[in-house]
Amino acid sequence: MIKAILFDKDGTLVDTEKHYLKSYLGAFKEAGYPITRTQALGFRSLGKPFVYDYVKEITNGKLSWDDIRPLRTKIFLDLISKNGVDLKPFAVEALEELAKKGCILAVATATNADSAKEQLEAVGLLKYFDRVLSAQDVPEGKPSPDVYLEACRQLGVNPNETIAVEDSPNGALSAARAGCKTVMIPDLT
Repeated sequence: MIKAILFDKDGTLVDTEKHYLKSYLGAFKEAGYPITRTQALGFRSLGKPFVYDYVKEITNGKLSWDDIRPLRTKIFLDLISKNGVDLKPFAVEALEELAKKGCILAVATATNADSAKEQLEAVGLLKYFDRVLSAQDVPEGKPSPDVYLEACRQLGVNPNETIAVEDSPNGALSAARAGCKTVMIPDLT
């Protein structure tokens, strides 16, 4: 029996993946090492320590995540400030229906928890969730199963009693590795 639904945030609830894509492309260009769209998409839901290895891999060791992150963050925040954050289609309707049915709802995101809560509050979604967990709250981010396992622990449910809703390969892999029934709704792929 399903007891909880665990949502990734970006690309499933809020339409921010397009801003992250532009941010990664812009950050690498600004750092003097332009990357392809496919390489930029590889960052979706990619957590520590994997993001460090990925930057090293795609730049042949010429850049590190510590070089890229501040540039990416600035570009992302500028885009959000300029364009706002839109909801994904039917996000509210789905959450309202699940809440009516008494489902336990949580967010398991690669975004830092405070930022995730701020974004969810700004678009009126925070009230639906029992918990908001970040991959930064666990030893390893996605595609490791840690954030989903921690969400299940905090909610008092077994992973096989949950459905995880994801939009990226790294996120879907994380949820599946945790033992959650996983639904992937492709966003930019």
